[in-house]
Parts: sequence; structure tokens; C-alpha cells
Amino acid sequence: MGHRALVAYRRPDRLYDLRYSHWGGEDLSLARGITAATPLAEGAVESALLADSVALERILTDHLDPCVHEALFLVAPDDEYLVDAYRVCWLEWGDGRDGGRGAIVAVDPADDRAVRTWFRATKTALGDIIEMGALSRRAAQAYLEARVCEDEDGTIYTYGAEIDDEDGYEPRRDRWLEEDRDRDGSDGVGHP
Repeated sequence: MGHRALVAYRRPDRLYDLRYSHWGGEDLSLARGITAATPLAEGAVESALLADSVALERILTDHLDPCVHEALFLVAPDDEYLVDAYRVCWLEWGDGRDGGRGAIVAVDPADDRAVRTWFRATKTALGDIIEMGALSRRAAQAYLEARVCEDEDGTIYTYGAEIDDEDGYEPRRDRWLEEDRDRDGSDGVGHP
């Protein structure tokens, strides 16, 4: 099955070329393996492009499927191959509805296990509460999204189709780029 990761290399025109790593999402150590001398981490990142010339704001909505990918790496070759690692969190439960709702959490590879453990424990507890009938699925998801944002400074996004709004549920707005640009004038990930 693998631990799939999406690896996005920033180009000089500030667009991104996307590549795939089959095991890169396992523990985020791939962030240390990508360097100027080993831009594909000695084969851990596939050389074939998944997509080229992708705008930063389209990576999440068009390419980072939270049901498939476990990690996202943003690589800045023109900045000595600086790599920003993100853990991908799937914000749904396994019933197949609204599968495209996800979050990314910026993580130092050394802290990855703590973030994964926190997220799994929170999501599992909420799943149990849903099964017991104490919370609706929508209320639990809203709570999970709030915890990811507030506790881990995560960014919520919707991959692919919009969430069906039959219950009057309004998901939190995607905020990855807007807030970061407003804060520091950069491209959203700390790069000028």
C-alpha cells in the first residue's frame, strides 16, 4: 500500500512541478533526504512528473487527495532545497461521503509522531462519540476541524468536489494562502 506523499518543487516562475513518493509519508524523513546533491532523495521521489506548472493554491484542491496522500513536501530549489513538510489529515470517517475534506499541518519531522498520535486519538474518540449517537457526524467533523486549526495551526481544505450541504453545514473556509500572504507578504509558506 505504501505511505504516499506529494512532493512539490517550486520553479523560478513560482509555479510548482509535482512528483510522487510511494513511502515519503511514512515518517517525514524524506524532508532531510531532499538536497541539492540528491533532489529526488536518492530515488525516494519518482522522477516522472505528475503535473507541471501548478499554482500553489491549486495543489491542495486539485492534487492533494487526503484519502490517498499522507504527506506534502514543498521544496524550494532556489533556496538551497529548503523543504517544508506537512502531515495530511483526512477529516472524514470511512463511509465514503465527503471524502475530499482534509487538513495539512506543518510539522518538523522530529515532531511528526506526536502530531499523528494526537490526530488519530482525537479522530478515534470522535468516531466513538458518533457511533454512540452523542454527536452528529457533521458536528463531530466541525469539532475536529476546529481542533486541527486551533491546536495544531492546521489548514483545512476541500479536495475535488464541494461538500454536499444538505444539512446546512458550512465548512470552515480554506485559509492556507490568504492568511499567510496577509501576515508576511510571502507566497503562503514563508517564501518571499
